[in-house]
Amino acid sequence: MRTEAIDPPGITWLRVSPKYVTVRVVGWAVATVLVVALLCLPLILVLGGWWKSYPLWLAVALPAAMLVLSLWRLVLIPRQVRAIGYAEREDDLLIRRGIFFQRTLVVPYGRMQYVDIGAGPVERGLGLCTLKLHTASAGTNAEIPGLPAAEGARLREQLSARGEARLAGL
Repeated sequence: MRTEAIDPPGITWLRVSPKYVTVRVVGWAVATVLVVALLCLPLILVLGGWWKSYPLWLAVALPAAMLVLSLWRLVLIPRQVRAIGYAEREDDLLIRRGIFFQRTLVVPYGRMQYVDIGAGPVERGLGLCTLKLHTASAGTNAEIPGLPAAEGARLREQLSARGEARLAGL
């Protein structure tokens, strides 16, 4: 269901690269392996006979439940990536994300202090970057992950120029 608060009329959302799914899946895989391995320690101790008072059903249930939850998260990752979008308007930048809990963030160009681009090793390998917008509000989490590097550089320059122009007019 679309709401006007989340999807303002007349906005054409630009989407992030589909390659960003790979970045998210790699992060998911690393986290899942570490958490499931940690949750398997009681099972290993019980099966090895070193922890006899711990119930076997619990030692099996904890890693199994975590694995099921992790697999559900894996199923959601492609849809979450498709839900990320941004739109440049005359006076502000809109950033949209979320499936269940949707969010649209509006960042006025005049409020931007600086624009930052970062890329982790997986992002660099895929030619992607994450653009972060810093404003005077510490609570603003304005970032657009999964941008192709060329689009990130273009957007950084465009947003910086628009921000400077709006600040000069104050």
